[in-house]
Amino acid sequence: MWDFLFQGFAVAVSPLNIALVMGGALLGTLFGALPGIGPINGIAILMPLAYTLGLPPESALILLAGIYCGSEYGGRMSSILLNVPGDAGAVMTTLDGYPLAQKGLAGPALGMSAIASFVGSTLAIIGLTLFAPLLAMVAVKFGPAEFFALMIFAFASMSAMMGKDPLKTLIGAILGIIIATVGVDSGTGVLRFTFDMPELYDGIDFVVLIIGMFAISEILLMLEHSFDKSSDKGMAPIGRVMVSMKEVMSCKWSMLRSGVIGFVIGVLPGTGASVASAVAYTTEKRIVDKEDTFGTGDMRGLAAPEAANNAAAAGSFVPMLTLGIPGSGTTAILLGALMLYNIQPGPMMFSEQPVIVGGLIASLYLGNLVLLALNLPLAGVFARVLTVPKWILVPCIAVLAFVGVFQLHSDLHAIYLMLIIGVFGYLLRKFGFSLAPIVLGFVLGGLMEQNLRRALAISGGESGILWESALSIGLWIAAIIVMVAPWLLGRFKSKAVAAK
Repeated sequence: MWDFLFQGFAVAVSPLNIALVMGGALLGTLFGALPGIGPINGIAILMPLAYTLGLPPESALILLAGIYCGSEYGGRMSSILLNVPGDAGAVMTTLDGYPLAQKGLAGPALGMSAIASFVGSTLAIIGLTLFAPLLAMVAVKFGPAEFFALMIFAFASMSAMMGKDPLKTLIGAILGIIIATVGVDSGTGVLRFTFDMPELYDGIDFVVLIIGMFAISEILLMLEHSFDKSSDKGMAPIGRVMVSMKEVMSCKWSMLRSGVIGFVIGVLPGTGASVASAVAYTTEKRIVDKEDTFGTGDMRGLAAPEAANNAAAAGSFVPMLTLGIPGSGTTAILLGALMLYNIQPGPMMFSEQPVIVGGLIASLYLGNLVLLALNLPLAGVFARVLTVPKWILVPCIAVLAFVGVFQLHSDLHAIYLMLIIGVFGYLLRKFGFSLAPIVLGFVLGGLMEQNLRRALAISGGESGILWESALSIGLWIAAIIVMVAPWLLGRFKSKAVAAK
């Protein structure tokens, strides 16, 4: 393990990768500070640029991971200063962050959130270092049948844990699978969902889908909301940013507990920072809120969700690297970025691609230090991003989206397809659909089909191979439990409430 980590630091400390860590952390903080942009849109916009610049895969992943972690740091700014969450993971931060700002403690609140984010991320990265190689040692025993069962488990986890409406989550996942089947069937040569259009014979490119779904739909939402002036809020004065040692020590156990909770939840496929921050906040409220001060401007109520959502962001790398399952919508995009380089994430990455995995883990340590160094003294500077008017922001995002797709394909048909997908994504969001299940369905659907074909080819068409090994049986049982458990818990809870 130590040799693996030292090899990773040898990759991460190269001048190019250090520059990418710093640049990714800076860009991620800026993207996270803007409400509605978040890590998914930031990575979707810049991923084509990383690919077209010819960066090696380890450097591209280091840049995108830096943007991801930086966005989790930056998302707290609008939550604290404007009471507008930067992304879903920052919703719980508003409960005590904004009241602190109203008390004139916006600066200390920003400082405390930066320290809590650092503590949570550090705990999760240590967990990633310790447990990911161990999981990979077990995961190398996986064959096509086990991978197929693993994909089923991933879909079951997603349907049970992502979104408030399971039906819409299921529909989104099915849409993603359908989109993944567009093009020529590699096994039979049959054209699927191409509508006799040669441009669709190669299928829908991942970059076109991601930028259309997230960036273009976000532009349309921004244009729609720009006409609504009632939601505009003045930004609270920031003042001092440095936090006293007394304030830090009063939150130390909240940060440590929430960091562990966030890492454990982040490892579970399909959960993410929003679930982790909510669980951590409610847990801390039960444990330490004896005076009922949570929700009125308690530093512990701010530190808990911030430590948890950053720990969940780092924890979501564990299933992506060891099993090839995205732990969140953002890691689904990172998974697709690796596939652009013809690298298959999963159990064999630790043995076949140690440079990429080791460099990524080492860069997370360095990026976490860079983010703390940036966010403590420069929180006031980053917060000024919130004052950028939409008439400047929207054209900049649009230019990046169009240039990124055109640079990658040099084809106007890709631009048209991106716009069509963007309008479709906008309509889905208007009807309350989450776009993350579509991304997961697209990424996992292709892998599931490939492994199903391989398993059936090995067995001569006998489906019994899918539940032949102990690993496969365990994964099938886990998938059934994950799907049935929420329904059973709901039934037991309703009966308990009725009896009470």
